[in-house]
Amino acid sequence: MENSDNMTSPGSTTEEVEGTLSRVGNSVLSVALIGTDEGRRRQIATALSGLQGSTTREFSAYPQLDDVPRLLKGDYDVIIVELDGNPEHALDLVENICGNSNATVMVYSAQVSPEMLVRCMRAGAREFLSQPFTPTSIAEALVRASVRRPVSGIHKKALGKLIVFVGAKGGSGVTTVASNFAISLAKESGQNTVLIDFNLPMGDAALELGVNSQYSTVNALEHFEQLDSNFLSTLLVKHSSGLSVLAAPDKYTEVQPSRASIERLLSVVRGDFQYVVVDAGARFGPSFKELFDESSTIYLVVQVGITDLRNANRLICNLFRSNENKLQVVLNRFTSNVMGLDDSTITKALTVPVSWKIPNDYSSARSAQTKASPLALDDSPISRIIKQMSRVACGLPAVAEVKKRFLMFG
Repeated sequence: MENSDNMTSPGSTTEEVEGTLSRVGNSVLSVALIGTDEGRRRQIATALSGLQGSTTREFSAYPQLDDVPRLLKGDYDVIIVELDGNPEHALDLVENICGNSNATVMVYSAQVSPEMLVRCMRAGAREFLSQPFTPTSIAEALVRASVRRPVSGIHKKALGKLIVFVGAKGGSGVTTVASNFAISLAKESGQNTVLIDFNLPMGDAALELGVNSQYSTVNALEHFEQLDSNFLSTLLVKHSSGLSVLAAPDKYTEVQPSRASIERLLSVVRGDFQYVVVDAGARFGPSFKELFDESSTIYLVVQVGITDLRNANRLICNLFRSNENKLQVVLNRFTSNVMGLDDSTITKALTVPVSWKIPNDYSSARSAQTKASPLALDDSPISRIIKQMSRVACGLPAVAEVKKRFLMFG
């Protein structure tokens, strides 16, 4: 078993290791991170999030041994297990995983004895990650894992990036922001992009974009066992911008999606699209946790008001604690010092800094509604911020603001 803390090459940089990681196997490494200590788990998750060539799903509790087959259905290349929460169960878990999959298993601990290292090695663990958990040391461990992958997994198709928009409460403007972000993302990235309306049963994404669809998200969820790429293609409608849309139903339709149906839909759609944007409305049921766990970015849309900020605080401190490293707060319809709340007061109320502020530009929003044309297709203060959001999301540099210059001619 290799100790990643002792494997750092002299003079190597995170960028160099990332370059190696992106070349080895020519595909993305999927990582499952299992740890009960939130602080240490977040340290590793943060280090992983800074690396290109890997996608991570976090688990805040150890699965039971009977649940290992379900875990392995995720087809993870790397599974990282914390030892400290329950060392004996962790070792049993490592041995069970190693005996039933080709995944590279790594372990981590605040401190470990030589005897425990030997036991980890005998259980099948290939790497021991020790503190501090740096992007460089973890990237090098992932490179070694990539080299060990069986040939059958080298050309595994990378899943598309999942980006979820959710509101602190109803009426926060999630649909407007998500729909225009999706159009801007498709345009800026030049990649296949789809918008899924999960704001069931009464989502308005299709109305926001001015498209009509015969089928909906409900059709996909109710027939998930038959869902594949061909079936999915019949459910989608295309916007003139090139964005694909899986709309909410036109009529009120009661639906209680199961976790299995959501998992299947996400798996199929992420296999077909580079970017999957989800309008989740203000849905926080147990089944929808899959959206948050699988996402690369969660945009929490909030308006500056007592109820919104209170709801946002509760969501951030409870529901999104395990996903805080991918959470970005978006203040929508923002006006400076509204209700006497300045930036420091808002940050204190939220417990995390605000990532984006979309201005309260009523005239542009009303004009877009009148013309039945998305805001993202016109130049306005709102569309400029959304464009910056989409560029950052697809790894492009932000566009510098062009300041008007007034010239005098004599």
